[in-house]
Order: sequence, then C-alpha cells, then structure tokens
Amino acid sequence: METLSNLECFIRTADAGSFSEAARQLGLTPAAVSRNVAMLEKNLGARLFHRSTRRLALTEAGEELRQGIAGSLEELQSALAAVSTERLEPSGVLRVSMSPSIGMGWLMPMLPDFLARFPRIRPEWHFENRQVDLVGEGYDAAIGGGFELRQGVVARRLAPAHVIAVASPIYLQARAQPAHPSDLRTVDWIASRSLQNGRIRTWVLRNGAGEEVAMEASPSLVLSDPAAMREAALLGLGIAMLAVPDVLPQLEQGTLVRVLPGWHADAGAISLYYASRALLPAKTRAFIDFVTQAFERDRLAERFAAFPSHA
Repeated sequence: METLSNLECFIRTADAGSFSEAARQLGLTPAAVSRNVAMLEKNLGARLFHRSTRRLALTEAGEELRQGIAGSLEELQSALAAVSTERLEPSGVLRVSMSPSIGMGWLMPMLPDFLARFPRIRPEWHFENRQVDLVGEGYDAAIGGGFELRQGVVARRLAPAHVIAVASPIYLQARAQPAHPSDLRTVDWIASRSLQNGRIRTWVLRNGAGEEVAMEASPSLVLSDPAAMREAALLGLGIAMLAVPDVLPQLEQGTLVRVLPGWHADAGAISLYYASRALLPAKTRAFIDFVTQAFERDRLAERFAAFPSHA
C-alpha cells in the first residue's frame, strides 16, 4: 500500500509542474520529493512523469492516477488532520501578515481572548500593506484583500471590501455636499497611490440600482497609508475613499460623515489566506477557526458592507 507521503508528493508535483515547487509547498527538499515519486513509480510499475531538463509533464498513466486519487487523497488528509488536530494542543509561533488598519482596528482587540484560549501559541503578527508570499516567506496565514491566489494557497472570505467616500463635518459645512459622483471633480480629494503599479488609485462607484460611474477627480493630497488618509479627512483636508472597516468607528462616533451614501466602490473581499494543504498545524487551524467565528459572532461582514442590509 502506498504511503500518504508518496501520494502527496505526486499530487503536489503534478499540480506545481516541478519537484522544486512541490518541495517548497511541502517543506521538503526537491530530492526527497523526487525520491518519493520514484518510489511510487517503482511500486506501481509505471512511469508517471515525462522528465527533461526543461519541463516535467504527466504521462497518460500519471494523468489517470491524478484524476483517480486527487479528491480521495484530500478527503483522507482532512480526516486525519481533524483527528490529530483535536488531540494536539495548539502551540508554537503563529506568523500572520495583515493590513495595519484591519490588524490594529479589529484583530488586536481579539488577541486577549485568543491568548486566553490558546496560551501555548505565541503570535508574531506583521502589520503591512503588501501582498506577501505566504508559503515562500513562511507565514502561517494572512488577512487582507486582493491577494493573488498562488499555487498552494486558498482564501476564506470574511467580509466585503467596500470602499466609501468620507469627510469631516467641518469640511462639509463650508461647501455643498456632492449629490452625484460627477460632483467629486470639484472637491479636495485625499488620494492614495497603488503599491502594485505606482499609479493614483481611482474607483468606479456604483449604487443600489446598479449604475456605475468612474470617479473623476484631481488629488489635492496623496498619502500612502489608509490610516494617514483617515487622519487627513478628520483634519478637514478633504474627501477620502476608504474601506468601511477603516472608518467605521469614526462614522459611528460622528467624527466622519459618509459622502454620497448611496454609492460605493467594490474592492472585492477581506479574506483569510492560508496554505491549502489539509494537514495544517494545530496553531493555524485554531487561528482560522477563531477569526472566522469572531467575524460571525460580531456580524462584521454585515457591518463592513456599504449597505448593511445587503451583506
């Protein structure tokens, strides 16, 4: 009977197209992965890959095996992981990358409860506005939006990433409030620059009726961090486009006011990213379950929506 290690090495290599990438995902050496696949081929008496210096491709037998075991292997791994995770107390360093606004505003308040429940876990949280290489940089998980789903990483949706226009009451007192997105051309716009392409970030606003209008405005101020943009808006320097969780406390306190309340931009979703392997460490599984349950308990998906009743 083939070992799970041999079969997992085969599936990972087939999905990744190389021994080195499969090894990186599994935390093994390329030689170990190649050796496990070779052992599987020997035991089956069939060649599973065409090998060359440039590429690695499945043979007909390899493709047949891949189609036959992929789903069953994942189910078996999940069952084993569930049993072993329940028996092991979560422990160890938990490396998580998260955006500063989500991390400081919403995850940090959850930390005391998390540590009380899992005292052997030592959090190492990185607050950064960038898309990390989850596997390559050694993170257990990441929380944010718009991550490229690389091989071996899955995303679990936590809440919508809706972006809305906000300003301070003082700023709005001195001028007429915009009634339509086209009116934003005349306001002081606090803009941000995309980390991916270096361009000023613009938005397509939509309303409940499904209308879409491209935002047209010239920035009066460009800042690189959502927290700085929020501070500028609080200081009365203009109107900023920010994700709802970045400004929800200020909106509830009345220190910021929503502009164009019937319109918003959709930036996708705030998601929890982690490795797709079924045998997740107990510490990672504990974190995933804790965060998803907290979002459900506190109704954050609904509260983060531009129109809460539509969450």
